[in-house]
Amino acid sequence: MTLEQLRIFVAVAERQHVTQAARALNLAQSAASHAIAALEARHNARLFDRVGRRIELTEAGTVFLAEAQAILARVDRAELTLSEFGSLDRGTLTVQASQTIASYWLPRHLVAFRRAYPGLDIRLSVGNTAQVAEAVETGAVELGFVEGVVERDKLSSTRVAFDQMILVVGDEHPWAAGKAPNADDLVESEWVLREPGSGTRSAFEHALENAGVVAQRLRVSMELPSNEAVRAAVEAGLGATALSASVVAASIENGLLHRVPFKLPQREFHVLRHSQGYRSRVADALLQIILRHTKAKSV
Repeated sequence: MTLEQLRIFVAVAERQHVTQAARALNLAQSAASHAIAALEARHNARLFDRVGRRIELTEAGTVFLAEAQAILARVDRAELTLSEFGSLDRGTLTVQASQTIASYWLPRHLVAFRRAYPGLDIRLSVGNTAQVAEAVETGAVELGFVEGVVERDKLSSTRVAFDQMILVVGDEHPWAAGKAPNADDLVESEWVLREPGSGTRSAFEHALENAGVVAQRLRVSMELPSNEAVRAAVEAGLGATALSASVVAASIENGLLHRVPFKLPQREFHVLRHSQGYRSRVADALLQIILRHTKAKSV
């Protein structure tokens, strides 16, 4: 088994498409197909099921993907460690962030980092808060950005920003006229929420508990795996939701959503690092840029 085979397998698995993976790796499609076939033949295990023109990971492929991603992340870290004995002019930093952070907060900081260090690359992946914490703990990524506090023995957590969550509804919802809901109203309304394990869902449920509302009593009509899907469902008229103000700002401005006068507390964005892992200069450089920009914005 070679690192090149692992890279090809991960690229195919993430895209679920051999041709797209080969194009991303600047390889011929036949070379990518041969690498997958060699892995399967060598270990007598089928990694993908072919469904028409599509491919899907088998159970073996799903388990192997997590291991392959972790190995490649460690290889990147090893290369980065050696490169840091010189100047910060080359290397790759692996980062994972929750959806709200990856889509609406982190990109501007990554652009600033890229301008300051044009020779360095960042590989950003997206997961919910629980998935990000797991990725940092297992070493699959060096930095993880999440919403709220994560308490794990092997992780250190540092606050890097604040975020305001708000309650929103569509045009036809009774709260669209500006009515402030009470506890009974919250329980009676339909809700569209992010999936359990997401920072957005956890922060909202915690706020409800502080307001004396048991989160399990809510009529959750739909659970969706992305902010954009939740926002679209509420815009279409299904219930109420709680999302970051940055996620719904354009929809409110365009009249597709209406802010409900129900106070939700600010939540914190945190960066996670392995408490016992190697701390690269590249990761420190990114955090310095983020903290400098955050301080400048708050002054």
